[in-house]
Amino acid sequence: MSTKHQNKRLKWSLDTVRNRNPAEGLPGPPAYNVSGPASSFEVSRSTDVGHLITKKSWDLALAPLKQVPMNLFIMYMAGNSVSIFPIMMVGMLLMRPIQAIWSTKSTFKMLENTSAFGQMFVYVLGNFINIGLALYKCKSMGLLPTHPSDWLAFVEPPVRLEFLGGGVTLL
Repeated sequence: MSTKHQNKRLKWSLDTVRNRNPAEGLPGPPAYNVSGPASSFEVSRSTDVGHLITKKSWDLALAPLKQVPMNLFIMYMAGNSVSIFPIMMVGMLLMRPIQAIWSTKSTFKMLENTSAFGQMFVYVLGNFINIGLALYKCKSMGLLPTHPSDWLAFVEPPVRLEFLGGGVTLL
């Protein structure tokens, strides 16, 4: 009975004698190989910092373009009625990119020693696309002054030539 119990224990035990690290005298973790070259156990200290900075700068530059689909969804969900919720959504959609454009230099401050002109250009372009979406939403809600009658009191507003009644004929 003791041999059966010993076989079960050996089935789940780890061979720590083979995995011992001679420098520390402690058993190594599973899958640790002492016989390999010493450099394979050390973390690479010579990582390419320039590559990491470039990758991070492109992540920053593409962030406004990644927001475009979400902004389109928010515009769709807000609707075209003139009420407080859609106006707040359009206001945020317009103000966030403007603030981001004004703070472009501080956003890319960590990249002072590298040439990040392309990344800054893509960042500003993405923010201008978001501003264009906000202006389109303002136009579809009727908040932009598009006719002279919108800002001049003595000019008559344009006369609508066509009315649409949702499939019902109007006489």
